[in-house]
Amino acid sequence: MKISQISKFISTVVLFFSIFYTNAQTKEVEREWVSFQQKIDVQTDEKVKFKLKARVKTKAASSNSVAAIWVSVENKNKEYGFSDGIQDTVLTKPQWTSYEIEGYFDEEAETITFGGYVVSNGTFYFDDFELLFQEEGAYKPVTISNAGFEKKVANDNIPGWLQDVDEEKNILKVKGYTFHSGDDKDSEESLLMILGKDVHYDKSNYIIQEEGFSPQIGTLISMLNNLSNRVEGIVKNLDQRETDHLVDEKANRIGALIMHLAAAEKLYQNLTFENRRFNKEEEEKWQAGLSLGEEAREKFVGKPISYYLEIYKKVRKKTIEELKKRNDAWLEDSWPGSTMNNHFAWFHVMEHQSSHLGQILFLKKRIPEKEKEITMENEIDN
Repeated sequence: MKISQISKFISTVVLFFSIFYTNAQTKEVEREWVSFQQKIDVQTDEKVKFKLKARVKTKAASSNSVAAIWVSVENKNKEYGFSDGIQDTVLTKPQWTSYEIEGYFDEEAETITFGGYVVSNGTFYFDDFELLFQEEGAYKPVTISNAGFEKKVANDNIPGWLQDVDEEKNILKVKGYTFHSGDDKDSEESLLMILGKDVHYDKSNYIIQEEGFSPQIGTLISMLNNLSNRVEGIVKNLDQRETDHLVDEKANRIGALIMHLAAAEKLYQNLTFENRRFNKEEEEKWQAGLSLGEEAREKFVGKPISYYLEIYKKVRKKTIEELKKRNDAWLEDSWPGSTMNNHFAWFHVMEHQSSHLGQILFLKKRIPEKEKEITMENEIDN
């Protein structure tokens, strides 16, 4: 694909961002990283190699401080093609370092997104971004907006660059991070500097000993909550159609799978905390969700995802309340007839939820777009 052809398919980035910032709202959030990026549209009928280059410098203030550049290709089917990133490794004696990512896109590609991100506390510098597409064996530059940051940062906004947004397209202001134009004695003035100070430490992304529990139980709680947070995050925005979608006659709906996770955890509460299985009343309430199959397909439909999540979270609350009453020695105990100890039982609850999280992700990707589904239904009716 010739450079003259490439230029026909690249969005006018400056226009894109001016429109975006005119309509966007700002929302403050807490997390341990922040990023900036640009996105361009691409179209080709062949494989095209590209390079992303930039200079980076990191003055770390925490053990996990880092600055990085990254690039990602999104295909027309909304799945990702090539994706990669490079972290600055010169942390003990900070210095400007040039980094380069080599990648490609093909006829399936729709957009390329690229930029930088930083993690944790520190002072992070970026400069001289370049994007090059290969044409007839030679790499030629693609025009990107404010590549050398000559246009100065104003009100924490980087001209020509998109900063973090959420699903509603709100601009995210991440607490602890501020953006500035050049302030580094070792470089020219035209650069981007990101300061991270008192950055939020997100416990959900760390396996730690939760306070108020004995050491091993506190760590167990941390892992259980990490998994349940991921499950909730994946499904919480599903609408009724998505919650009830059935891939085929043997599959399970996502709503039913959340009920299954709650039922299995309830069973292990009974086994480990009370040394018993379900009683008759509990069996009527939980067995369909535990067993899944045809009964679950008929029973768990027509309810919003919030219905299932409320049950799921209520069960987890009970788990934490009961574990708080116990100590590490209890983890080594078993219940009558068991071939595992309590520690393995709750490891199994985590492993079970992780397994079904993969299944939920698979099913979520198989939900058809609404317009396509309506078209297919009309074709069948006709």
